[in-house]
Amino acid sequence: MDERLSLPGARLPSPLEEIEDRRLGGARLFLKRDDLIHPDVPGNKWRKLRDNLAEAARRGEDTLLTFGGAYSGHIRATAAAGRLFGFATIGVIRGEEHLPLNPSLAYAAAQGMRLTYMDRTTYRAKNTPEVIARLRAEHGRFHLIPEGGSNARAVRGCAELPAEIEAQGVAYDVICCATGTGGTLAGIAAGLPPGRRALGFSALKGGEFLAGEVDRLRREAFGASSGNYGLECGFHFGGYARRTPELDDFAAGFAARHGRVLEPVYVAKMMYGVFALAARGAFAPGTRIVAVVTG
Repeated sequence: MDERLSLPGARLPSPLEEIEDRRLGGARLFLKRDDLIHPDVPGNKWRKLRDNLAEAARRGEDTLLTFGGAYSGHIRATAAAGRLFGFATIGVIRGEEHLPLNPSLAYAAAQGMRLTYMDRTTYRAKNTPEVIARLRAEHGRFHLIPEGGSNARAVRGCAELPAEIEAQGVAYDVICCATGTGGTLAGIAAGLPPGRRALGFSALKGGEFLAGEVDRLRREAFGASSGNYGLECGFHFGGYARRTPELDDFAAGFAARHGRVLEPVYVAKMMYGVFALAARGAFAPGTRIVAVVTG
């Protein structure tokens, strides 16, 4: 494998499309359609996985092991990427096994992923040397990809996104993204030219800790961090994978006006936040916002 992997059938650069909506108060909104990159490895998943797969190949490691919840898009994407590039895959799933498998885990299993389960107490310690050593004793040699795919290689992959937007001829002031582990936001912020800003929307309740994760990941990837990003933690709607009638109504209205169905776990919350901030006057008229549709 080449150090710069190419995903068969990928749509890169991902399309940009402008959404016109009077609710934005004069700001301009562009959608960066990363959800259209690939049907099996969509959204930010390919940007985060690409260099991790290349590193596994460089080391001669033929098995990928990663972590996720029962509905993890990262688990699905890793399973699909493993099949496409010839890796065996192991998914360590938080909590107990429940049969029949839900659609996400059934898809991962159909891609050839071996599913194993870890109790929630141990899962919280999944990154410790003791737990990793136990996994290696059980599964043998593997290339470890962290939960959500977020590590220095993933950050470097996501850092290419701002230049990709500029190459598509769209000038922008702010790039917005949903935030779960911090890797995508860290990469986008690292790739910004001077005078631009990134804004992350936490999909997690109590997501304030993500600011520290973004800074850590950025330092690991590039050796430095800076204050060119913000983190909004008030649009989680109860926590990860939680929804409310208010969020559902917003997503339904967006779909009716623009013909775009918003993925509910991450993207709908980010988009709600963008429109809510616009209504508060947080974006001056004429501000050019790019919202990354990650899934």
